[in-house]
Amino acid sequence: MKKSIVGRYIVADPKICHGQPTFRGTRILVADVLEQVAGGLAWPCIVEEWRGSIREEAIAEAVRAPTETFRGHA
Repeated sequence: MKKSIVGRYIVADPKICHGQPTFRGTRILVADVLEQVAGGLAWPCIVEEWRGSIREEAIAEAVRAPTETFRGHA
C-alpha cells in the first residue's frame, strides 16, 4: 500500500498510524475526530482539544467524506 491522498486535509499513509486515515501532517486519526463529532462536541472545542493541529475545514472534510461514499452506493 502506498500513500493515498483522500482529500485536501486527509491522507492514508502506511508509514503513519498503520495506514489509517489521518489529518495531513498529524497523527490524529480521522476516526477519533468523527467520534468527537458524533458525541456532540462542538467543532471549535475539537480544534482546541487537538491544540489547533486541525482546523474546522478539516473536520468538515472528514464529515463529508463518508456522506459522499454512502451517496455513491445509493
